[in-house]
Amino acid sequence: MPRSQRRLVASIIIMAFLVFWIWGAATLGSSLAAAPKWANLIFYVVAGIGWALPLKPVFTWMNSGPEEE
Repeated sequence: MPRSQRRLVASIIIMAFLVFWIWGAATLGSSLAAAPKWANLIFYVVAGIGWALPLKPVFTWMNSGPEEE
């Protein structure tokens, strides 16, 4: 598969994943309203940075393969 097609497919996968990630973080975050502020801080730091770890294989696949000419 050419790199341009891999990037298109990966972009769609990334956008779909982020929609569900943000929805889940917002849903869980709203249920933590009564939690201590330090717990909210930890949750939002993990939710804000943690999305990249599951997508690392997609980023690697998207940028692999031969260069296009």
